[in-house]
Amino acid sequence: MVDKHAANIRGTFGYLDPEYISTRTFDKKSDVYSFGVLLFELVAGRNPMQGLMEYVELAAMSTEGEVGWEEIVDSRLDGRFDVQELNEVAALAYRCVNRAPRKRPSMRDIVQVLTRILKLRHVRKHSKTPSATADEVSIDVDQPETKIPISVHRRDESMDSTADTDL
Repeated sequence: MVDKHAANIRGTFGYLDPEYISTRTFDKKSDVYSFGVLLFELVAGRNPMQGLMEYVELAAMSTEGEVGWEEIVDSRLDGRFDVQELNEVAALAYRCVNRAPRKRPSMRDIVQVLTRILKLRHVRKHSKTPSATADEVSIDVDQPETKIPISVHRRDESMDSTADTDL
């Protein structure tokens, strides 16, 4: 909770990095935390003032952070979503809101994961047989034992699509 006497803390309640609140040190990982909250807001259709993060923490206990995030999906979607995409976005969001800033991915890594998800959607939507080739990549989040494996799909016909995915 933000103390009402902490006048030098700036930001929107619910999106503020807990580390920033306690140390008053803002860095790139503080933005990552806020972006993770935003991703969960999109998935769940709730904002932080509606208990979003408590809802996420309850769901995380049963999902182990990776799959099973369907229970928090905005009911207005009425089942019209790709379960794999949902689980990938929610798992990414969960890594973004990690209490330990050093364990959060960088914004560059986040963009790579979201780009891959979009490319996979495009491949599934426009072809029955995927024409992309897959390379395995790990996102190093400042801990050697904490690497997040992802597949980066590259289309051979476009230089722009490979430039966005290079580490």
